[in-house]
Amino acid sequence: MQVDDTDRRILRQMLAEPSAPRSLLADRAGVTAATLARRVERLRETGMIRNVRAAIDWRALGFEVEVSLRFTLDKTNPRAFDEFIAAAREVPEVVAIETFLGRVDVRLNVVARDMGHYQEVYRARILSLPHIAEVDALMLIATIKDSEGLPL
Repeated sequence: MQVDDTDRRILRQMLAEPSAPRSLLADRAGVTAATLARRVERLRETGMIRNVRAAIDWRALGFEVEVSLRFTLDKTNPRAFDEFIAAAREVPEVVAIETFLGRVDVRLNVVARDMGHYQEVYRARILSLPHIAEVDALMLIATIKDSEGLPL
């Protein structure tokens, strides 16, 4: 699918303020509301826009600790990745799961109310995940840039 300047303007506005009313997005993108609706529908149909979602501030909900755990898996079992990921999905405090090529196989982002809660989650739920060969933890101190936007 070809993306033109109008599509890029619409996408920029949607990224800047996803919850803005369609009429405001259309105005900011320099198109009519009908044009915006048609274009957004086309972008959805082609898969370029997958969904519009809420960005939740975990700290505002009382989760003060965020840790990125990097795992190297014991890959002697051909189902190691699938079994590890299936088990990790069941841990409510795991808010992101990413797989990689290289020394690190999987990264989990884990949130907790405080260090005591994190220690409980780590010992009871994380260390019991299958096929762990090695784990490394990185505690989040500050988020400097958090953007899903692209240079459109």
